[in-house]
Amino acid sequence: MAAAPDLTTYAAVLFDLDGVLTPTADVHMHAWQVMFDELFADWGIEPPYTDRDYYEHVDGKKRYDGVAALLRSRSVEVPWGEPSDPVAADTVCGIGNRKNAVFARLLREEGVRPYPGSLRLLDVVRAAGTPVAVVSSSKNAREVLAAAGILDRFPVIVDGVVAERDALASKPAPDVFAAAIRMLDLAAARTAAVEDALSGVASARAAGCGLVVGVDRGVGEEDLKAAGADIVVADLEELVP
Repeated sequence: MAAAPDLTTYAAVLFDLDGVLTPTADVHMHAWQVMFDELFADWGIEPPYTDRDYYEHVDGKKRYDGVAALLRSRSVEVPWGEPSDPVAADTVCGIGNRKNAVFARLLREEGVRPYPGSLRLLDVVRAAGTPVAVVSSSKNAREVLAAAGILDRFPVIVDGVVAERDALASKPAPDVFAAAIRMLDLAAARTAAVEDALSGVASARAAGCGLVVGVDRGVGEEDLKAAGADIVVADLEELVP
């Protein structure tokens, strides 16, 4: 078996958030399930929403793009609307805002802690003086990082708020990773990226990251490698020297 790569040898490490640093992917999955179960029941949409839908249409994307992709998979089209749409609005934005309300409630009720292995790797990278960034599609990234007690570790954060402000395309497009690399003023080939979503892995690969690590939290090693991961680990503890 090949030795695990030493991430401190790279000029910077770019981390996805949900499912990589914190188990908020589980909270997001739960929130999507609750919201879509109710929506599908109200609208009579078949077949029912499943975890596979999350991985194929929602995971890693900006919230509204995920809503549109999932509805399109059921041949359902609704107006896009505006980000300010109320949660009762039957628009892509309204439905996305509905999901975010469920997520915020679950985050308040359940809280969040970093994965122990991810925290250990962050400590190692920090001790080596290697710059880090968070590259997340979530508009809740700062809230989640603060709840997990690690917000102050990341001077560069490219999240859903930045993506909307700067008109950056959702993962799997390279835009968000490319933006973080520009902020760090580095060559893409000298950076390492860590992702758990198929769209995120593809995004990092398209941005030209020198190493793309896939974290298998349920997607599957073969699919992550097919999307562009150089290596796949079950937990970031495996990358701690």
